[in-house]
Amino acid sequence: MAGAACAAVLAVATPACGGAEEPEVETNGLDELAPAEIEERARQAAAEAPTVRLSGTVLVGDSSFRLDVRLGDAGAVGEVSVEGVTFEVLRVGEDLYIKADAAFWESEAIPEELESDPAEKLGGKYVRVAPDDPAYAEVSGFTDKDTLLDGLLTLDGERATSEEHGEIDGMETLRVEGNAGAGGALEVALFGTPYPLWIERGGDAGELSMNDWGEEFSLNPPPEDEVVDYGDAMITEAAE
Repeated sequence: MAGAACAAVLAVATPACGGAEEPEVETNGLDELAPAEIEERARQAAAEAPTVRLSGTVLVGDSSFRLDVRLGDAGAVGEVSVEGVTFEVLRVGEDLYIKADAAFWESEAIPEELESDPAEKLGGKYVRVAPDDPAYAEVSGFTDKDTLLDGLLTLDGERATSEEHGEIDGMETLRVEGNAGAGGALEVALFGTPYPLWIERGGDAGELSMNDWGEEFSLNPPPEDEVVDYGDAMITEAAE
């Protein structure tokens, strides 16, 4: 009877009576690669992904930037903080918008090209920045997936992998370090697509997480009645 019962259970694929173990999930093969190859696989996976959410801190010179942006091939949406002053950024195709309160427009943290006297007229509005405005290149850099990732996913010095695996958001990772960590460190997913999930920039220049790879997000232009075009005409009208 015992044998018949066990056979019946096995017939419906229930792992009983024999203590059958579930098959081990295979890694994506990174654990068999050299550190430089792991880094390259991560960069390739990042480049091929249509979207990502990037959040964390970047230090450039004497300036500190905090980012929380969703990036895609068609644009980006999120928040950027510069020296404690926060603004929303939205890019739909080539159209770039900034939205912030009056305190932002009065602060010294914004690009000089965007300074404006009637700050109270801009607070809470989406300010459209013209592509030929010098500020466009500076601000749009926060919304360009390829540009940001190319600049961030970089290690310096001799590469090596950590003997112990890490874990980011419940996902097991391999850690690749440059110059024993002084040149930065990268945590890469060990299962599934080898996405980079965490980057520590060399020289204590910031730390960022990368998640929601490939997930869709809404990207729509704001209502026209909430948009102000930046430029001399806008400043003149706002001052009236």
